[in-house]
Amino acid sequence: MPDPLHAVAAVLVTAAVTWALRALPFTVLAPLRASATVQFLSTRMPVGVMVILVVYCLRDLPVTEPRALAPVAALAVTVGLHLWRRNVLISIIGGTVVHVVLASAVFAH
Repeated sequence: MPDPLHAVAAVLVTAAVTWALRALPFTVLAPLRASATVQFLSTRMPVGVMVILVVYCLRDLPVTEPRALAPVAALAVTVGLHLWRRNVLISIIGGTVVHVVLASAVFAH
């Protein structure tokens, strides 16, 4: 069993590191809020991330097989709902429902 002084020192070091790691983002982000680069990225990143996710999910899709219809239809529904309602939650839920229904009921292996 470790001696009590060692245990107290370990707890204090752990607490200091935890506090520092939680405070660090606030101290680093404060000067960046006025940065033109951060403002540019804040407007462009969400779309960029979504494009990367779509490409990643559809990159190996066998378009010649009928089972490719589920993700393509879900993507079309998601885009259509978003262009129609401009509501991210409705778009995501609608596309997910279409994909789950088509993939599990219609195109089940």
